Amino acid sequence: MIYYKMFVAGEWVTSEKYTKVINPYNGEELGMLPHAYPSMIETALADAYAHRPDMAELPIHKRAEILENAARILKREKENMIRSIVLESGKTRKWATVEVTRGIENLKFAAEACKNIHGETVPMDASVGSEGRLGFWMRVPVGVVAAIPPFNFPLNLVIHKVAPAIAAGNTVVLKPASNTPGPSQLLVKILLEAGLPFHAIQLLYGNGSTVGAALVEDERVAKVTFTGSPPVGRYISSKSGLKMLTLELGSNSGTIVDESADLDTAIPRIVMGSFAFSGQVCISVQRIFVHQHLMDGFTRRFVEATRALTMGNPMEDQTDIGPMISEQEAMRVEKWVQEACAAGAHLLCGGKRHGSVMEPTVLTDVRPDMAVMCREVFGPVVSIIPFRTFDHAIDLVNDSVFGLQAGVFTQHYPHIMQAIKKIDVGGVMINDVPTYRVDQMPYGGVKESGLGREGARFAIEEMTHIKMIMLNG
Repeated sequence: MIYYKMFVAGEWVTSEKYTKVINPYNGEELGMLPHAYPSMIETALADAYAHRPDMAELPIHKRAEILENAARILKREKENMIRSIVLESGKTRKWATVEVTRGIENLKFAAEACKNIHGETVPMDASVGSEGRLGFWMRVPVGVVAAIPPFNFPLNLVIHKVAPAIAAGNTVVLKPASNTPGPSQLLVKILLEAGLPFHAIQLLYGNGSTVGAALVEDERVAKVTFTGSPPVGRYISSKSGLKMLTLELGSNSGTIVDESADLDTAIPRIVMGSFAFSGQVCISVQRIFVHQHLMDGFTRRFVEATRALTMGNPMEDQTDIGPMISEQEAMRVEKWVQEACAAGAHLLCGGKRHGSVMEPTVLTDVRPDMAVMCREVFGPVVSIIPFRTFDHAIDLVNDSVFGLQAGVFTQHYPHIMQAIKKIDVGGVMINDVPTYRVDQMPYGGVKESGLGREGARFAIEEMTHIKMIMLNG
């Protein structure tokens, strides 16, 4: 039994209000999670605000050293971190291992980006009457950053928020998802061991309606970085006042497979992109648009590959499909599939739930207004839809309130250029799935997929202000 602790004002603390942390695969009680009282939230915010000048003055080489040290320590603690991710989130061991490997790399990216924070000179004498003046701008930290990550990448999405904030010279208040607190607690310990000043980070647990709302609404917080649903994103936007915001709000990502695509490459990648972590990935493949001439062959091979996936205990190396984050979420996805089938969709495989484990599911004959098409399933469900022309396929991808990433499989150069120019998303992955992401690239979306960008260099830009300096000699 784990008794998790919060980190407030430089000390590990607990409270008298607890909830249970449950293993989503077998229902085992993993530990007890304390919830922050209003007084604890106030202490954390006051401490973060009071120590923001200290972090701003911490030399860049020291910030980089801390992040580099953290990467080394995380590598040492890799097995403990993998185990925490698997037990709390239900992510299979193979994907938890990938997440920790990416987390180590992500800390290194932040350390490197930290060393390249800079401004530019401004040619003041380009303006009549400003001869003899010297101008330049520089980047300065915003102050206090509130980081609110989700459950599905309980390490790497935390690093995407915390590491750039540290690199930029900010203090951080971190509120992880309540069902996956362990990776955040271990990461905070790693950062402190790496040399991070004790008052540079606060770790709070609790509900979004209490802790999250307090962080969003408090005027001492200068920046909120959040990953979650559009309704919560809208709430944050409406309550945050003049704060800087990064909101990553999900998608129903589309993938195009045209008549020139290499199916030997496309099918394994799309299967991976559809069902990794049971589809609980913001850029998981949800809508597959296949040229009508390839439809029968693609569908047959895709279903065969899907049926070959192994469901079971996420801690076992051979497992491909583990549980969803809760049985309630699995029940929701099962209901959406049943509603689609009742409305005329054709179930090719899957569709059944075993407790919190949802079978990888493939549908055809879907309509755009079905929940499995127009909303974010966030589960192991994909739909295959034929198209006639490439313009038609682009229109189908763009027929969505979301716009995070899209994938296009083609060997036809004009189609590549069309996709780049016309697909309305934050990232177009050519000959790969929308699920592809490396951690140094700018990552974010348009429309209801949110605003702002992650990736160390780009997050640092959004966690700093530009300060203009003019010298009149």
